[in-house]
Amino acid sequence: MNKVSGNKMAKTELSPCIGICRLDDSGQICIGCRRTLDEIAGWSRYGEEQKAQVWRRLLALPLPVQAKTCPQCGSGFACGAGGESGGCWCADLPLELSPSEADSDCLCPACLQKRLSLRDE
Repeated sequence: MNKVSGNKMAKTELSPCIGICRLDDSGQICIGCRRTLDEIAGWSRYGEEQKAQVWRRLLALPLPVQAKTCPQCGSGFACGAGGESGGCWCADLPLELSPSEADSDCLCPACLQKRLSLRDE
């Protein structure tokens, strides 16, 4: 999952594109970066403020829920839901165990909790 916090938005010239370039069923929104066709087409002409507006809109969207398979144990789990604040359940864990810090894709809740308990020993 590609996350950009408010503190990291200083470089708004970076494109939100994640290389999964396909349109949704409406033909108006990219399922990868979630930009509209107009935002994609205009990105190279947008100034700093227009790009920042796009980033703010994208960051305000709820995370899409994805079915994933844990690379450690092979069990299936939902990524992007189940958290106390409505986001992904992993957001409720200590930051040092966030998927962005992991050595692979997201781990399932059991494997991530196990990693947490090993770290505390």
